[in-house]
Amino acid sequence: MPAKDKAKKTTAADFQEAAVEGAEEKPKSALDEVMSQAERAYAAYMDAERQVAKAYHENEMQVAKAYKRAEAQASKAFESVATAAMKDRDEALAKAAKKREDLMARAEEEYKAAEAAANSAYEAALTDAVKSRDENVEKAWAVRDETIEQAWQIYSKIAR
Repeated sequence: MPAKDKAKKTTAADFQEAAVEGAEEKPKSALDEVMSQAERAYAAYMDAERQVAKAYHENEMQVAKAYKRAEAQASKAFESVATAAMKDRDEALAKAAKKREDLMARAEEEYKAAEAAANSAYEAALTDAVKSRDENVEKAWAVRDETIEQAWQIYSKIAR
């Protein structure tokens, strides 16, 4: 081998090629046998390393899928809770609006009843006041008439 090739890194494929070539030829010496075993061991090591890397990659993919499933489930649960909370809020607001309408209607009815009672009391008081005024005016006229009558009687006695 040239020096340039010796400096080149040996890859697993190179060792596999050598192992295959070595399997076809019978080792010529103990050193060749040991080298052949080392090359096969290295090729097996490299193959195992590739299998481990593949297993790690597959595990990473499975973890990513599991994460995406968990994320999707969490999003679905969030949407479900948010929808239920929105529905509950809408129902509570509707009940509050209905209660407010009922209270406003009842307050309006009570106001109208109080207004009617106040108007009725006003009318009764006004009627009583008019009646009392008329009676007092009538009494005053009667007193006036009586006083004038008495004055004429006194004057007519004096004038005779």
